[in-house]
Amino acid sequence: MNQRPRIRDFMATQVVTLAPDLETLHAMELLLQKKFSGAPVVDENGKLVGALSKKDCLMAALNASYHQQWGGVVADYMSTSVETLDANLDLVAAAERFLGSHYRRFPVMENGRMTGQISRADLLRALAEQWR
Repeated sequence: MNQRPRIRDFMATQVVTLAPDLETLHAMELLLQKKFSGAPVVDENGKLVGALSKKDCLMAALNASYHQQWGGVVADYMSTSVETLDANLDLVAAAERFLGSHYRRFPVMENGRMTGQISRADLLRALAEQWR
């Protein structure tokens, strides 16, 4: 019996990550430049500690408008409760997780470490490939 394809076979392994101590303005500029909806935040040991989204950046921009200056770092605005997917999860189960969530991408974990990221587009390509 054939095993269903897994996330690990289709995830992006070259992932742009942010540091918790990066200035929020620089993080926002990076997300805008790369046209990303968000990015994982990892500490100096490579451990996933959060995620920063454009919505989080909007909060930082609003705060900057009130105070008439930019301030704060990624750790001040990032979400610390990050939903992840396991690299061994099959594509159908991953699709179900995406449908049950508002997230556009998930960090992918294997043995407690972030090994990649999968987006809705990655998953759609993977599922389409299964029907060719």
